Amino acid sequence: MCGFVGYINKKEKKQDVIKAMNDMIIHRGPDDESYYIDEDVSLAFRRLSIIDLKNGRQPMTNEDESIVIIFNGEIYNFFEIRKKLEKKHTFKNNTDTEVILHGYEEYGVDILKHLRGMFAFVIWDKNKKQLFGARDHFGIKPFYYTNMNGTFMFSSEIKSLLKHPDFKKEMNKEALKPYLTFQYPVLEETFFKDVYRLKPGHYFIYKEGKLEIEKYFTYDFNDKKRSEKEIIDMIDKDIHSSITYHKISDVKVGAFLSGGIDSSYVVSVLKPNETFSVGFDYDKFNETNYAKELSDLLKIQNKRKLINADEFFEAIEQVQYYSDEPHANLSAVPLFFLSKLAVKDVTVVLSGEGADELYGGYEAYYRSNMFKLYQKLPFSLRKKIKDMIKDKKYFKGKGFLEKGGSKLEDYYIGQAFIFDDLEANDILNKQYKSDLTFKDITKPILDEVKDKDEVTKMQYLDMNLWLPNDILLKADKMTMAHSLELRVPFLDKEVFKNSSTIPTKYKIKNKLTKYALRKASEKTVPLEWAKRKKKGFPVPFAIWLKEEKYYNIVKEVFESKYAKEFFNQEDILKLLDDHYHNVRNTARKVYTIFSFLVWYKKYFIEMN
Repeated sequence: MCGFVGYINKKEKKQDVIKAMNDMIIHRGPDDESYYIDEDVSLAFRRLSIIDLKNGRQPMTNEDESIVIIFNGEIYNFFEIRKKLEKKHTFKNNTDTEVILHGYEEYGVDILKHLRGMFAFVIWDKNKKQLFGARDHFGIKPFYYTNMNGTFMFSSEIKSLLKHPDFKKEMNKEALKPYLTFQYPVLEETFFKDVYRLKPGHYFIYKEGKLEIEKYFTYDFNDKKRSEKEIIDMIDKDIHSSITYHKISDVKVGAFLSGGIDSSYVVSVLKPNETFSVGFDYDKFNETNYAKELSDLLKIQNKRKLINADEFFEAIEQVQYYSDEPHANLSAVPLFFLSKLAVKDVTVVLSGEGADELYGGYEAYYRSNMFKLYQKLPFSLRKKIKDMIKDKKYFKGKGFLEKGGSKLEDYYIGQAFIFDDLEANDILNKQYKSDLTFKDITKPILDEVKDKDEVTKMQYLDMNLWLPNDILLKADKMTMAHSLELRVPFLDKEVFKNSSTIPTKYKIKNKLTKYALRKASEKTVPLEWAKRKKKGFPVPFAIWLKEEKYYNIVKEVFESKYAKEFFNQEDILKLLDDHYHNVRNTARKVYTIFSFLVWYKKYFIEMN
């Protein structure tokens, strides 16, 4: 796990420029820094040593030094690929980096078909005078790029790009409104104008000033007829195999552990020496006891920490800084502390991200028998009922009737829905209002699976938006903030190949989400953990916000001069006061605004 940065132009290359860019991501690789500079390109690398600790320096070249690579990630099947390549190529070390390098020589861009792992890399081909870059299938590793003032720049983190003299720092006004709805940056163009993220499963070629981007991987869901037992056995075999690959390391490996099934399954198969857990010093916001109990059963040492309100609020600025863009998933903060805890003892951790998306784990995927029965009524009738009650005051069953009278495409955006389009525009100042709706973002994606059932549609949307832009983004940024490598064995292309064939009736069954995965886990995990409902990282922010100390911290930011630039201050202060005075729960809305303002202050006021 590492970080890289680079740029290409015809101007004079200065060592101090690329070094300043590279220094911004020292947290991604504190073990080593190295550079490659020629008349066309400058490349820099920060290394966190995991495989072949002595000989894995990057940028790395092939035999005749005509090809150079910088690579962030892990290729878990590099031994198998290497065996095929050794017949034609000479290997100088035992790293997966060199496998990609020689694989490119042998297969060109088709090397991507062979890779099993998480990756973001750039290859400079001196003979062709071209850059070839790619991001892994699921978007586990980040990749940003921009073209400014004749310079094409790219990096593992946006903050590196700010140090190039050709970079023009300007906020992308179009990014704010959708962020207020989704709680994370959802557009391909980031919060920094003209800076883009390379999408998961995509690669690019940059040559003679032209950038071409191609898709090489698509989420393809196609049910395959199997018995329940066959599916359960398949899942268990896949998870054991994937974890065997994911534990390859020359440094110590541990695991994150909550009270849920996903991390419990990983830990029960991996059986590391140590697990790590965090919670909050509040009743009902602490699952670390479950983690400790499972660790004790497995005879594994569990290390845990309880986070208090002061620590939480003090960490928010760092969380927003390391995230590069504003990010309002409350769980990013405990993940920040969890990473800080784990890196004291290990360099690599395995975690359970991705299981919900692959196996149908979110509560939103569940449809009660009553709801399924209601959906059998003509849609025109259900819509008429919805229209009749939509402006009425809340009553029990109103949400049921509204959802039942709507098409999935009209309301589902993923696992967070903070402000709807009208609400977002209402609190924004004129220059930040937008005609862009959430359906403009979700509909093109949902149209790709319009013939699928509702659960598959939701999975598909979540895997294209929520997973890479929220779950995996915070996982990468919060762990790398502490120089810790995170591996996610559920998000393996071979695991997905089989999980994508599971019929929906085995994803949601007997009121259980992730039904087949839970049944598979019972082969390894105690039954109590296999059946436990998903909680995520519950954070008592709504409780803290009713305490005067923390209310005032947020209020000071909402009343600031820079907040006035974006928001109608009277409106956002009312949101805050309504929560403080128990009028309504607006905590998620408040935190989304607060996170953005903390980020903006850091990047556009303090870092100027």
